[in-house]
Amino acid sequence: MTPPPYYGQQPPAAPGNDKVTLWGVLGIVFAFCCAPLGIVFAVLSLLEAKKVGKQPTLAYIGFGLAALLIVVNIIVAATGGYANFGN
Repeated sequence: MTPPPYYGQQPPAAPGNDKVTLWGVLGIVFAFCCAPLGIVFAVLSLLEAKKVGKQPTLAYIGFGLAALLIVVNIIVAATGGYANFGN
């Protein structure tokens, strides 16, 4: 006889199939080179973390870095910091 299922908790992910960490790390990496893509990967990490019941720490770091770098890019562009970039 099989034991009854546990309600309220998701079973832990298989060790080789940790998409929360994968998406979170990709979100952090892409936040530096392509912030909108970093946000997309952070969202994927957040959704996967909620699905499997893990902490979405890497997703939050990816969101924070991407937002910070977008704001810095806007400020640098508005102040003319990119005016002589190609010269």
